[in-house]
Amino acid sequence: MIKQYVIAFLLFLIFPFTAFSQMIEHSGWIASFNSVKLSKKWGLHFDAQLRSADELKYAKTLLLRPGLTYFINDKQNVTAGYAFVQTFSDPDLATAKNLTEHRLWEQFIVTHKVKNVALAHRFRLEQRFIERPLNDVFSQRLRYFVRSVFPLTKVTTSFSKGPFVALQNEVFLTIQNKDKLNNSVFDQNRAYVSLGYRWSKRFDMELGYLNQYVNGSSTNLTNHVAQVAVYTRF
Repeated sequence: MIKQYVIAFLLFLIFPFTAFSQMIEHSGWIASFNSVKLSKKWGLHFDAQLRSADELKYAKTLLLRPGLTYFINDKQNVTAGYAFVQTFSDPDLATAKNLTEHRLWEQFIVTHKVKNVALAHRFRLEQRFIERPLNDVFSQRLRYFVRSVFPLTKVTTSFSKGPFVALQNEVFLTIQNKDKLNNSVFDQNRAYVSLGYRWSKRFDMELGYLNQYVNGSSTNLTNHVAQVAVYTRF
């Protein structure tokens, strides 16, 4: 069952996007995703990411994203927060400048099972205040994310320790002011497969491959990303 899912997902990674891309990059991302439950109904979210430029030439993007979570029940929660995104200029370009994006964001997460496969769905809405060299842009973007974790050892009750494979995909859609960006509703897609280890119910670590396809205003991009990610839950 797991092998069939992985093969199908890898085929999905290869064919739909790279065939039409015009630019190809190779980069590295480091990510930390953290959640803290303060009470039965309330919690905190925080993730931080550092992303490199092509060929690991320099640190290109820093993302910091805190949020406040309300737990509707054990399978559904909502979060609202703020994101700070700093894009650093190429140090070899003397005239370039760093650019900052501020975001407000709201999301809904629901989890369920299909037979023995656990799925998590996330719907996120972003209000983006994007700094540009000439004219700043405001836009809203909708993101849909689905993820599943497949333990590689036999699990009798809940999966609390051991190796796993994770599969996920996220679609980004611009729903306001697309004419000021790439003039398309479709913004980008990120497909991801990883091998991870769950050290406890509170801590996971993953090493994976992410295929980022960006629908640009003039040139499309396929970014092949090596990602290291840690997940904490308290």
